[in-house]
Amino acid sequence: MYLSILIFPLLASFVSGFLGRKIGITGSHILTCTCLTISSILATIAFYEVGICGSPVSIYLFSWIDSELMSISWEFLFDQLTVSMFIPVLYISTLIHIYTTSYLSEDPHNQRFFSYLSLFTFFMLLLVSGANYFVMFIGWEGIGVVSYLLINFYYTRIQANKAAILALTMNRVGDMGLSIGFFALFAFFGSLDYSTIFSLASYMNETALTIISLLLLMGAMAKSAQIPLHSWLPGSMEAPTPVSALLHAATLVTAGLYLLVRSSPILEYSPTALLIITLIGSTTAFFAATCGLVQNDLKRIIAFSTISQLGYMVMAVGLSQYNVALMHVVNHAFFKALLFLGAGAVIHSFADEQDIRKMGGLIKFLPFTYTTMLIGSLSLLATPWLTGFYSKDLIIELAFGQYAFSGIYAYILGSLTAGLTAFYSFRLISLVFLTVPNGIKKVYLNSHESNMAVVIPLAILALFSIFFGFVLSDLFVGIGSDFFGNSIFIHPNNITIVEAEFSLPLIIKLLPTIFSILGATSAIFLYHVYPEFIINLTDSSLGRNIYTFLNGKYFFDIIYNNFIIAKGLINGILISKVLDRGVVELIGPYGLASALNQSASNISKLDTGVITTYSIYITLSTLILIFIAFSTSNLALFLDFRLVFFFITIIFLTLTNSKFN
Repeated sequence: MYLSILIFPLLASFVSGFLGRKIGITGSHILTCTCLTISSILATIAFYEVGICGSPVSIYLFSWIDSELMSISWEFLFDQLTVSMFIPVLYISTLIHIYTTSYLSEDPHNQRFFSYLSLFTFFMLLLVSGANYFVMFIGWEGIGVVSYLLINFYYTRIQANKAAILALTMNRVGDMGLSIGFFALFAFFGSLDYSTIFSLASYMNETALTIISLLLLMGAMAKSAQIPLHSWLPGSMEAPTPVSALLHAATLVTAGLYLLVRSSPILEYSPTALLIITLIGSTTAFFAATCGLVQNDLKRIIAFSTISQLGYMVMAVGLSQYNVALMHVVNHAFFKALLFLGAGAVIHSFADEQDIRKMGGLIKFLPFTYTTMLIGSLSLLATPWLTGFYSKDLIIELAFGQYAFSGIYAYILGSLTAGLTAFYSFRLISLVFLTVPNGIKKVYLNSHESNMAVVIPLAILALFSIFFGFVLSDLFVGIGSDFFGNSIFIHPNNITIVEAEFSLPLIIKLLPTIFSILGATSAIFLYHVYPEFIINLTDSSLGRNIYTFLNGKYFFDIIYNNFIIAKGLINGILISKVLDRGVVELIGPYGLASALNQSASNISKLDTGVITTYSIYITLSTLILIFIAFSTSNLALFLDFRLVFFFITIIFLTLTNSKFN
C-alpha cells in the first residue's frame, strides 16, 4: 500500500505523457485525477496507521550502490514526518489536477501539462519518503527538473524561458552546497542513511556538524527561496496558475524546509548553524513583506507572501521548533493554494488581466471567489481560530520565549512582518474586489464565476483554511504531544514551548495580532477613505526613492546581473580564450600533436635525393663525432656551449636547405 502512494502518480504521468494521443485529453484528465485521488486516500490511511497509531514503516527494495564502504539502498521510510508531508502534497495536488481540467481546458497541450503535474507530485513524494539522503536527492533533483519544464510550459515565450532558466540555475547554486554537504556526511559518518547518521550525530565534532549544517542550509535556501537565493521565485509566476499553486504551496519550496526538519538531529548539535538559520529566516520574512507592499501583479504579491511565510518556517527551524515549522508548512500549503487558485479564477474570468490597478469592483461579479480569497487572506494574517493562527503566531511567541538576541531579533521582525502582511493582503482585496471598477466595461460584462471543477477545489481548500489548524494543532504542536516520535529531535536545552505558552506577558502575545489588525484597517482606510495619501507619497523625492527601492526588490537582480553574472561572463570569456584555447591547447594534447606533425613534416623534407645535400649531412656528422671524441667527460657533452651552438647551427642549416630544395 505504501509504495502504491508513489507509484500511482508516476503511472499517471507516464501514461498521460507517452500515450497522450491514444487516451486523449479527457482520458488524461480522468486518469491523472483518479490516480491522485487514490494516492490521497492511501495517504490518509497511512497517516492514520503511522501517525495516529504510531507504527512507522520501512521498506527495503534492493541495494543500489555497494562499493567498499559505500552502501546505498533503494529504501523508503514512512514515519510521522513523511506521512504529515503526504497530506498537503497529495490533497493539494489532487485538487489542482481537478481545477486544471477546467482552467486549461482550451490549451492544446493538456496531456503534457498533466504528465508534468503528476511527475512533479511523484518526485516530491519520493523526496519525503526516502530513507537516506541519496534517495531524497533523486527526488530533490527531480522536482528541480520538472519545475523547469512547468515554468517553461509556454516555451515560445521569452520571459517564460528566462524565468525557467533563472529558477534552474539558482537552484544549482544551492544544489552545489547540498552535494558537498552529502560528501561531508559520508566522509564523517561513513553512511548516508538517516538511521546511521542521526544515531551518531551526538558523538561528532561540533565544528564538523556546523559545516555540514551550513552546507545543508545552502541547499534549503535555494529551494525555499531564502535571501540571497530568493529572486527566482517571483519570476516563476510566468507558469500557468495551477503550477504556481502547486509549486508555492505543497511542492518545491517546502522541500528545503523538509530537508532542515529531517536533519534536526544534526542541526541540534550546532548552535552556530541554528543562529544563522534564525537570522536568515526572520530577515527573509521582513524583506519579502516590504517588497510585497508595492507589487501590482496579482500573482507576484502572493509570491512574495510565499517567500515571507517561508521565512517564518525557516525561523522556526532556527529556534529548534521543528514541529511548529512543519505545522506552518502544512497550514500554509492550504491557504496559499487557496489564494493562488482564487487568483487564477480572477485572472481567468477577467480576460487574463493580472494588474490589480486595472481591476476593482469584482465583488459583485465574483462573490464566491471573493469569499474564498478573503478566507485565504484572513488565514494568512493568522486571524484567531483560523488555520494560520495556530502556527504563525506560535512561531513569533516562541522567538520571544528564547530570551536571546536571535530570538528578540526574530520576534521584532516577525511582528512587523505580520503587520506588513496584513497591509498588502488587504491592499490586494481592496484593489481587486472592493474599489471602484478600473477595468474595461466589456471585460466586466463577460466576467462570471467559474464552473464546478474550479468551485469545488476552492471550497475544499477554504474549509481546510478554516478548520485544519483547529483540528490538528494539538496533535502537531500541543504541549506533551509525542506525535512525531523519533522522526524529529529537539535537544532538551532548546525546548521553550512551555515558556512561550504560559510565561510571556499578554502584550507580547497580542502584539502580532495588533499589528495585523492595524495593517488591515490602514489598507482599507488608505485605499477607500483617503487614497490621496498614497498618491502624495510619491510626490516627494524620498517617497519615489523608497518606492523604487522596494519595487526593485532591494536591487538584488541588478547586483546579480551587473556584479556577479556580468563579471562571471567576462572572466569566463578570458578563461575560454586565453587559458582553454591558448595555454591548454598549446601545451596540451593539441599543441603536442601539432608540434610532432610539424617536426615529422620537416624531417621528411631532408630526404631530397640531391647528392650535395647528402654531402653536407656527412660533413656535419663528421664534425659532431669529432666534438664527441675530444670532449673531456660525458658531462661536458651536455654542458659545452660550443656543442649546443653547433647543434643549433646544424638544425638551422638543415631546415633551410630542405626548404630551398
